[in-house]
Amino acid sequence: MKNQLLIQQYEIGPLNNFLYLLGDPASKEMAMVDPAWDVPFLLKETKRLGYTITQVFLTHAHPDHVNGLSELLKTHNVPVYISKHEAPFLTASLNNLAPIDNGASLKIGSLSFDVLHAPGHTPGCQCFLAQGQLICGDVLFIDGCGRCDLPGGDPRAMYRSLNNVIMKLPDETIVHPGHNYGPTPTDTIGHQKTTNPYLQCNTVEEFLTERMGL
Repeated sequence: MKNQLLIQQYEIGPLNNFLYLLGDPASKEMAMVDPAWDVPFLLKETKRLGYTITQVFLTHAHPDHVNGLSELLKTHNVPVYISKHEAPFLTASLNNLAPIDNGASLKIGSLSFDVLHAPGHTPGCQCFLAQGQLICGDVLFIDGCGRCDLPGGDPRAMYRSLNNVIMKLPDETIVHPGHNYGPTPTDTIGHQKTTNPYLQCNTVEEFLTERMGL
């Protein structure tokens, strides 16, 4: 019987961030995704669940997703997996950074995660996919997508990411976004295709119009 991934989702901080703990029940190893806002709480949760943090997954390096990273690394000397396209933007001097590329495979215990590079919100936004579960940061929200008007943002790249990465995933894939900005905390790709206006744009021009609210 396949070992099932444990996913714990927490809404923390003034920007409605979703933080995640991803665990392998067999080895009791766990990755913290985008440590921010309240690392002591997340570590208490890890202990309550009976797991050990062995690594960090970063979807991208915006402060609201990494403002607890330095605090975490003071007590946990673990690798921090970040896109090679994003690493230069993480201003903190961290010896733990482990830059990775699209198509990389990461492991938590016996569980494997596919790394999907999906720029647009930032140059190095990446998603983590395992057992039909997609941890997608600020690439895709429920009925929305990440803004593209911040430094490093590129709406044309976002359109390509949504069409060439997100839309090509199986409809039953579960979306776990980086913020609680939608009507539900999670959804399927298939349902998002029917309700998310940014997944219904047939051309980049249509997407740009939708993003600009015209």
